[in-house]
Amino acid sequence: MHVPDGFINAPVSVAAGVVAAAAVAVSLRGARRELDERTAPLAGLVAAFIFAVQMLNFPVAAGTSGHLLGGALAAILVGPCTGVLCVSVVLLMQGILFADGGLTALGVNVTVMGVVTVVVAYAIFRGLLRILPSTRRSVTVAAFTGALLSVPAAAAAFTAVYAIGGTTDVPIGKVITAMVGVHVLIGIGEAAITAATVGAVIAVRPDLVHGARGLTTRLKLRVDGALVDAPAAASAPAVAGAGAGAGSTRKVWVTGLVTALVLAGFVSFYASADPDGLEKVAADKGIDEKVEEHAAANSPLADYGVKDVDDARLSGGLAGVIGVGVTVVAGTGIFWAVRRRRTEDLAATSTAPSTTVSAG
Repeated sequence: MHVPDGFINAPVSVAAGVVAAAAVAVSLRGARRELDERTAPLAGLVAAFIFAVQMLNFPVAAGTSGHLLGGALAAILVGPCTGVLCVSVVLLMQGILFADGGLTALGVNVTVMGVVTVVVAYAIFRGLLRILPSTRRSVTVAAFTGALLSVPAAAAAFTAVYAIGGTTDVPIGKVITAMVGVHVLIGIGEAAITAATVGAVIAVRPDLVHGARGLTTRLKLRVDGALVDAPAAASAPAVAGAGAGAGSTRKVWVTGLVTALVLAGFVSFYASADPDGLEKVAADKGIDEKVEEHAAANSPLADYGVKDVDDARLSGGLAGVIGVGVTVVAGTGIFWAVRRRRTEDLAATSTAPSTTVSAG
């Protein structure tokens, strides 16, 4: 759903840029509360993983494909504020290096693909967890539902932006019907990827999943060959120890990075070549009549290929690997800086001299 240059006029693009900048600024402050020594490197990995999976377009209808947006996945794994930053990093890397998503439309893309998806998905996710049993399965179910609904919500948000600042005269009713319709189908794929990824991380390190914090799992004891719930007194300390996440995050980080590299460097070659939902609707309804050439169209990595490498498989694979590498480095650097800023703030607060007032 990357919006190119020329779909939205300049004033609305600027306004969307202001909204996106404000959201990023708020998220930078909020991420200080969400990130710690374990989750800061994980956030950089989440950004790289989203970049990789976005290269895997999957067919959703005749002549149409879809790909992960990633807002729901990022929000649930590392928190909503950090999630907005993760998606923003991905969109920035895609726009600058790969000519994917217009540079003048970057604010629109961050607002629609980052802010809207994160807010909608996380609100639904937290709401469902309030009424569902406190289990790992509930987290997965809530993640699936939040991700599913976040995609048509983003499609509706794009339509609203287009209604205000679209550069072509197309009936909005036709646009929103087509956009929401196809993105409901794309949302199913988004939900499946999000639930599978969240479930996989919860299975090995539930303490690393932001959305699963506070999740309690009753300790099981084997009695006469059968598993039964342990008494509450015995269960509590055991769960607390598990939640502390004993052990390094290195294994999770390495596994995630290798997975992202394989997806971007190899599996992406087999992705659907059909246009994604927005591209298909734009072509069918005439939204793309005034589309502009991307400012980075001459980038050595434009269109997810390496310039002067003739073999398509090798060119796309190298571009994907480079993209994952650049995104994980940029993301990790940003999130470590945010984390360090929080540490400095806490240190300054703890060392500030206290003021005492004595009664006269």
